[in-house]
Amino acid sequence: MITSVLIANRGEIACRIIETASAMGLRTIAVYSEADEHALHVEMADEAYLIGPAAATESYLRQDRILEAAHKSGADAIHPGYGFLSGNAEFADACAKAGVLFVGPPADAIRAMGLKDKAKVLMQEAGVPVVPGYHGTDQDPAFLADQAEQIGYPVLIKAVAGGGGKGMRRVDAAADFDKALASAQREAKAAFGDDHVLIEKFVTRPRHVEVQVFADGHGNVVHLFERDCSVQRRHQKVVEEAPAPGMPVDMREAMGKAACDAARAIGYQGAGTVEFIADASDGLQADRFYFMEMNTRLQVEHPVTEMITGQDLVEWQLRVVSGEELPLTQGDIPLEGHAVEVRLYAEDPNKKFFPSTGTLKEFWIPQEGDGIRVDAGVRQGDDISIFYDPMIAKLIAWGETRDAARRQLVKALGEVEVAGVTTNAAFLRQVVDHPVFASGDMDTGFIEAHQDALLPGLNAAPQEAVVFAALALAQDRAMRASRGSDADPYSPWNDTSGWRHVGAATEVVTLLEGDVAHSADVTYSADGISITCGGHVGSGQTIRATSSVIEAAIDGGRLSAGVHVDGATISIMRDGSTWTFSVPDPLDVEAADAAASGGITAPMTGKITQIWVKVGDVVQCGAPLIALEAMKMEHTLTAPGDVTIAEVLAGPGDQVEGGAALVAFENSDA
Repeated sequence: MITSVLIANRGEIACRIIETASAMGLRTIAVYSEADEHALHVEMADEAYLIGPAAATESYLRQDRILEAAHKSGADAIHPGYGFLSGNAEFADACAKAGVLFVGPPADAIRAMGLKDKAKVLMQEAGVPVVPGYHGTDQDPAFLADQAEQIGYPVLIKAVAGGGGKGMRRVDAAADFDKALASAQREAKAAFGDDHVLIEKFVTRPRHVEVQVFADGHGNVVHLFERDCSVQRRHQKVVEEAPAPGMPVDMREAMGKAACDAARAIGYQGAGTVEFIADASDGLQADRFYFMEMNTRLQVEHPVTEMITGQDLVEWQLRVVSGEELPLTQGDIPLEGHAVEVRLYAEDPNKKFFPSTGTLKEFWIPQEGDGIRVDAGVRQGDDISIFYDPMIAKLIAWGETRDAARRQLVKALGEVEVAGVTTNAAFLRQVVDHPVFASGDMDTGFIEAHQDALLPGLNAAPQEAVVFAALALAQDRAMRASRGSDADPYSPWNDTSGWRHVGAATEVVTLLEGDVAHSADVTYSADGISITCGGHVGSGQTIRATSSVIEAAIDGGRLSAGVHVDGATISIMRDGSTWTFSVPDPLDVEAADAAASGGITAPMTGKITQIWVKVGDVVQCGAPLIALEAMKMEHTLTAPGDVTIAEVLAGPGDQVEGGAALVAFENSDA
């Protein structure tokens, strides 16, 4: 058995691996970039080594520096987690050359599955069903367009390297093919250094079902049942669950056998996931599933498999790399209950899911227990930076039935409170609570088909949120007045809360929620603080206030909300949603001038990869203007209205800061 392991990763997965390795009595070694010096995974490990600047290309992707840290620490093995170097055959080779064990499959197995086109040919030879399509090497755009015509629209363009939905585009008509191909190739090149793609038939009612496989060095191969990952956005998984809803027993057996056959065909060892597309147009059937790809690593969604089988897959990995046989045979692996997982991201669903960066000024997620598991790699006060994936945590719920697990997760998501960055918690809650999801009758088009219900848009905050914000503001003023500084905190002349010796004091406060202004009447009296807002909610009486919680009587009922006051910014957190308000400064005329100007600004720091307009162009609402590559994804910025381009302020290849002006308009209907 190995005695030490270096984790060549960061965040949630590094913490996850350290937890299991420590429980097994292994010495744990972390590596970190300059941006992660105070990260949770560094604190949890027995040792930690700096490997470079914040950018992943200068730290977590530097094989030489990671191997140097392994040499210095005397690590027996390196666990790559997922992402970064986890699917890198050259790194597996480099580990072997350096005399350190790689916690993953042999390099040749990674190569066999690393390119999707070659993997599909290999699977066909092994008798595993594959989706019809073109998997050849000719990358001429005209030739690929012709292949798409022959396959028949809709088709899917997919990067042959990598995964995670990057370099993948659905195309419904020939007229859209060239633009989609160019975009997919740019994204694939940026993400994987390889712009080669394949073309496949798009299954019109697809279910994304994957099978967890495990193999050891003694010829044993098993599967740990399937996971359904059909709820996706831009081909990225949003909800994962195990087992798959409505899975017939004969189909489970057929998919499990096909997955194990795939692993055997390439001499696999360790944890892997074989991904299939199932045609659900007539329900799940044993003869209607097709091999897509194999992920030669531990997957993000592995916790749902652990929850239904009671197994620790990281422990299995560490035992296999130590030369042990698999802990269980196929017939001994249990399948109990149901588990559902969601990924809590720092992103704004109402702004095309753009990543949100900043400091976690408030961060509260449900505690583990009663069927809830939380895998997180951050704490309150940590930064969500531009350099890495913006996942904050994974929330997993288990129940004896699918509906029990689903309801547990809905409740847990309603308890999430985050201030400082925008999250997708409320969106996830809407997804898991949707009747179609509850029925289990969803496919990969679920979010797109129901986006009006799942994404209600940029609606103003509900009136009770405004009442909470006004209460928080008034309470904060009262607390600051009572604390004072050098002044006498007991003097009524230094009280800025509106207190009066006789009667009640009132004031009108204005709270800005983006461009929306809310007005509330605040009354200070001997009985406390009360709020009247818009005539709809009535009054609110503060019952108890702390740094993070307000309980109030609103319209005769008692409600509570998380609150964070940071200077002139107030965040209200309730039911998984966060509403952010600011107190306007009447002397700030620059902000008003900026709001009145028409144009497009960078939503975050990134690199300009494409510009579709020039000065003088007249474009319609929704027309693409600029492509921005940020946080490993390419984002298309579109016209907010019918506009005329007055100025283009950036060029292809430019690195721009968040908030930088990119395009100016002569006129705007936005």
